[in-house]
Amino acid sequence: MGRTSPSVEELKEGIARGDRGALSRAITLAESRRPDDQEHAQELIADLLPETGEAIRVGITGVPGAGKSTAIEALGLELIRHGHKVAVLTIDPTSARTGGSILGDKTRMHKLSVEEDVFIRPSPSGGVLGGVARKTREAMLLCEAAGFDVIIVESVGVGQSEAELAEMVDCLMLLLVPGAGDELQGIKRGIMELADLIVVNKADGDRVALAKRARGDYRHALRMLPPSTPGWETPVQIASAAEGTGLKEIWESVEAHRALLEESGLLHERRRQQTERWLDSMIEEAVLAAVHSRQGVDATIKQARIDVDAEKITVPQATRKVIEAAGLAGEQK
Repeated sequence: MGRTSPSVEELKEGIARGDRGALSRAITLAESRRPDDQEHAQELIADLLPETGEAIRVGITGVPGAGKSTAIEALGLELIRHGHKVAVLTIDPTSARTGGSILGDKTRMHKLSVEEDVFIRPSPSGGVLGGVARKTREAMLLCEAAGFDVIIVESVGVGQSEAELAEMVDCLMLLLVPGAGDELQGIKRGIMELADLIVVNKADGDRVALAKRARGDYRHALRMLPPSTPGWETPVQIASAAEGTGLKEIWESVEAHRALLEESGLLHERRRQQTERWLDSMIEEAVLAAVHSRQGVDATIKQARIDVDAEKITVPQATRKVIEAAGLAGEQK
């Protein structure tokens, strides 16, 4: 940060007022890789922690073409009409290759992005999913401190990002499309097990019958899977984000799930476990970075790969060489 940049105290005061400009600058600070920026960002977040934790955190993922952006925009508009303040954070593991997505996000949610009680922000990946999760978590805390009571986190990527997303939110919504036959076979079992709510979107026109059939197929499939949350039967609903139907029922399910978490004490436990896993991953990331930063380690790794490929040494022997180069051999004994 340059000398003309706002201080931690100024950012804190701006966020407390709900100033979106201050919120944007704070998230940019948290995303910076500069050590001094990181020090200031973590000081700011630590100061704001007492003001966080009350929002409903919803993750939305889905198959390609499921209409996630349209659904988020429609749901967001419905929520602000009922007095909510909504923050939308986008996880895009491909953004490093596509050149970022902030303008794309605002273009595909143009109605939502101009609303006063809405904040939309992507999380840059830098090609590392774990990094996305960390930055998104920090952005989520900053949004909560700024007074946003609904945080929607959208996963643009597929695969591992769903597991990352489930580790950050209270309720994970899986968005699907009509035409369940082949579609059902294409959904990974693991993703369905994680989902707290399944919505068959695009249930409009001549696709309503298909959507209802898909709903029945997904309900049947869920009977063979363990519940995402103890005591919770994952609802399968149909909706049309384009026509605005089914949105009320979707949010009622989200609120019912939140109520179950609160009444059972699972909300606190789930968030505690998420924070612990976040801590573990951060420690592992920091230790790995520290090892790579030691002189000679990367060269040793490069040579170890060559020797393993040539079958001169075994993988455990190669690992031992790297450990010795990092000066950690004594800790291994």
